[in-house]
Amino acid sequence: MDMEARAHSEHPEALRLWLRLLTCTQIVEKQVRTRLRERFDTTLPRFDLMAQLERAPDGLKMNELSRRMMVTGGNVTGITDQLVAEGLVDRVAVAGDRRAYRVRLTPKGRKSFHEMAHQHEGWIVEAFAGLSDKDIATLHKLLGKVKDHARSRVGAMA
Repeated sequence: MDMEARAHSEHPEALRLWLRLLTCTQIVEKQVRTRLRERFDTTLPRFDLMAQLERAPDGLKMNELSRRMMVTGGNVTGITDQLVAEGLVDRVAVAGDRRAYRVRLTPKGRKSFHEMAHQHEGWIVEAFAGLSDKDIATLHKLLGKVKDHARSRVGAMA
């Protein structure tokens, strides 16, 4: 049973919408995870780490990677160790800080990531193929309102 099946007609429409969003996210994410594993023998966390590094050509410190990915340093270290062993990323010492280093994509890693990213983009486009361009634009705008409101509430709760 998916998240949405928990909702009943007597629940507020907003709750039913929230559960539908969660269900859609879970379905698409499962498809992406499966395809990454089957086509590239990799995981979504590895793809996400490489995506962060692709956006930062000079590399990122481990704590910055952890913050951007919203995971613990231990998780980032484990993934990084695997990617270093495969020659997809390397570690570069940070001048003036003997304990710190930057992680960056190697040329092999950049090539590998670009291949995965191209496929990933196609999978996401496919996931939304049931919507028109206008539907997608409208949904994007409406979810932007939800995001802005939620962010303003976080500040009000502090």
